[in-house]
Amino acid sequence: MKMRFCVIVLLLWIIPLSIFSQTYRKGEINLEILVEDLFGMQREDQDYDDLYESLLQLFLNPINLNKTNPEELQSIFILSPAQINSFFQHRSHFGRILSLYELQAIPEFDLETIYKILPFVVLDETEGKQGPLLDRIKESKDAYLILRANRVLETRRGYTPPDTLANGRLSSRYLGDPNNLYVRFRIQQSRDFSLGFTMDKDPGEQFTWDPETKRYGFNFFSYHFTVYNQGRWKAISLGDFQMQTGQGLVFGAGFATGKGGETITTVRRSTIGIRPYTSALEFGFFRGVAASYQAGPISITLLASNAPRHGNVQVLSDSLERDEAIITSLQTSGLHRTATEIRYKNQIREKNLGANIHFQNNAKNLQLGFNSLLTQFSQPFVRRPQPYNQFEFHGQENQIHSLYFAYNFQNYFFFGESAVSQSRGQGHIFGMMSSLHPKLSLSLLWRSFDRDFHTFYGNAFSEGTRPINERGIYLGLNFKPNRKYNWAFYYDQFTFPWLRFRTYAPSQGYEWLSRFTYSPSRKILLFAQIREESKGRNISEYPRFQSSYILDQGKRWNYVFNLDYSLSQNWSIKSRVMGSSFDFGGKVTRGFAISQDLNVDYQKWRLSSRLAFFDTDDFDNRQFLYERNVLWLFSIPSLHGQGLRYYILGQYRINPKLEIWARFSRTQYTDRNQIGSGLQLIQGNRITEAVIQMRYKFNR
Repeated sequence: MKMRFCVIVLLLWIIPLSIFSQTYRKGEINLEILVEDLFGMQREDQDYDDLYESLLQLFLNPINLNKTNPEELQSIFILSPAQINSFFQHRSHFGRILSLYELQAIPEFDLETIYKILPFVVLDETEGKQGPLLDRIKESKDAYLILRANRVLETRRGYTPPDTLANGRLSSRYLGDPNNLYVRFRIQQSRDFSLGFTMDKDPGEQFTWDPETKRYGFNFFSYHFTVYNQGRWKAISLGDFQMQTGQGLVFGAGFATGKGGETITTVRRSTIGIRPYTSALEFGFFRGVAASYQAGPISITLLASNAPRHGNVQVLSDSLERDEAIITSLQTSGLHRTATEIRYKNQIREKNLGANIHFQNNAKNLQLGFNSLLTQFSQPFVRRPQPYNQFEFHGQENQIHSLYFAYNFQNYFFFGESAVSQSRGQGHIFGMMSSLHPKLSLSLLWRSFDRDFHTFYGNAFSEGTRPINERGIYLGLNFKPNRKYNWAFYYDQFTFPWLRFRTYAPSQGYEWLSRFTYSPSRKILLFAQIREESKGRNISEYPRFQSSYILDQGKRWNYVFNLDYSLSQNWSIKSRVMGSSFDFGGKVTRGFAISQDLNVDYQKWRLSSRLAFFDTDDFDNRQFLYERNVLWLFSIPSLHGQGLRYYILGQYRINPKLEIWARFSRTQYTDRNQIGSGLQLIQGNRITEAVIQMRYKFNR
């Protein structure tokens, strides 16, 4: 013990205090680099807002290193199996971690790794609750209110006066103004309680009080109250919440990134249980009550939910002239701008009853679990029959059950889950992560989802946006010979046994990514990345008539060259060149984007700016560029055509309680005089967005 104390004192002396300042956790996280690692090449069908929200939940509820377990540490997707195993060996040998400086004494932990995990961990020894819950809520030092307004400055067609149609009726227009309004309040204490609400009005929606159409000021209102560690009760949640257990076949909420620049840790999901829902997305959450009870090595979680859903409900008459309401489609956009969209609002009730039984042994290296979820809709689903959707869910009720496991043996993580839905369709995932050598890590994952496997809250590792109609095997490698160099690679082979939307025949494909990173110091980060993807798609552009069931392989290549450089303590730049090509039907098209960032961080001010030029032949070569935005707002614009884009973001801390952000962004095209279509149409060649946000912290 004395020897370890001497080592910590020595580390305190030789290392600048700025490296591991305890204030680093709140506000110093470099989300941009983390997003680059985890998300890799951005895709338009990915729900990044929910991923971003989940990442921030991890940030706001840091892990206590003295009370954590391998499952929890793995959930942040930063530590390799060897590093996790080394951490627990160190803690088992020396006891409690006394200081964050001590992390440097753990084998396998380098400074880069420590910098990455600092925003997500603490050594809080004061987690013991003191006083009544109401008093702790009143005295909490982590409470804030966020107000945000943003809008597109140009006028879209939906906000112009309506036209008179040939039948004398007026054309459809948005009923509300173009402002997007957002309010968020939250008061919490990590691992103790969380209380808050989120309100949102999308552009084009009316700010009105109309019970008949279920509109009450803001179009969307979400709320939650969750308490943790009340005796044997691990968590009790009222209001809106999500669940993540196993590998996401039944309960798949939370932070799950899939394929990206981080090729090892992201293939596995962690069981984190109940999580408050705080996003402004209007789907993918439960509304009701959930509770988790710990009985020795077994925890039991039950949930009951009765939530409104948006969708198209039609009334049909049968041969006996009886009316029956059916659901033809769900609406997940959350937009209620026109009379038609308003009719979709809250037309459906969705009831859920769920359960999870989770076992963890005393050594905390083995987990076994069971999931069950019953979902019932207020009306039956009756889809318009199409060849590609004949195995999709239909009816009024669905059940899904699964068994899962996770086992940690030294530097190996084994995991898997098998599920079956009411249709008897099955889903399976089995995988492994391993540190074969201190410098080399490996991940393997096999998945199989039947064409009639139905899961509404699943978010498992898959090539498609949902775990259905897919077979695949994934291989990931990461080689890090020293602190300066890193090579990441993955290869994913997949097949789709049945038809898909716009792919009217069974198809197959593959995807691989290779990234080489060079970081000689904390001031410089340089990486080059290449990705190839091949997928089958309908032949629809050939000049002569073709059957709609004939496919061809579309091949896409993406290239990225990136440099992050800190000029000084206050100034930094980021330069990026990215390009792509797409080969389909013997025709090759291309695109590229070049961007330059300049960032300033000086005392109470933070300024970020970017200028980007882009030129693409078509939509298949659109370029995705992650952008800095105001807190809790995510931005990855899709750039296609020809033009330039620029933005400037300012952040100013008026005092310890009050902080403001302002952002101005514009995309200007050189190849068009109209942007968008339908009611989103803008006459002109530019689109401009302005955002202003305020955050007020209480009790500080």
